[in-house]
Amino acid sequence: MDPQNDEQTQLLKEILKWVKFSGMKEVKEVLNSVLDTDQKKLVYQLSDGSKGMIEVGKTAGIASTSTISKYWKSWLKLGLGENLSVKGGERFKRAFDLEDFGIEVPQVRIGMGESKSSSGQPQESSKEEKHLTGSNAPEKTELPKQTKEESHA
Repeated sequence: MDPQNDEQTQLLKEILKWVKFSGMKEVKEVLNSVLDTDQKKLVYQLSDGSKGMIEVGKTAGIASTSTISKYWKSWLKLGLGENLSVKGGERFKRAFDLEDFGIEVPQVRIGMGESKSSSGQPQESSKEEKHLTGSNAPEKTELPKQTKEESHA
């Protein structure tokens, strides 16, 4: 690579660092305002682009894919994420990790046992339920077979 390109790349990286820093407060305010329920916070955090509407809904305890779709469309319009093209349609990928902004992510019940905080640290659960959030959630979940209409979600 030539020295001029290296200088330009370094300059762009420095500009990006300061732009990100200057917008942190505003982004946190928007996230807190828009994600005004535990359900919305959980769905947003689970929407990392690796899961479709059905899986996000199942993990968050929401039976209706139309609710997930409504959230995703709203967040997309606000610039809180992007659509990813996947086989069978599109899915939403969040732009921000709530934990990076100190926003507590609600826990998800997935079975019996201990619970995990949003940081992944084991905790005793009085109900003896195992909880996971966002990046702690299982990588693969068995899903029921989808109809043609559902697979486009």
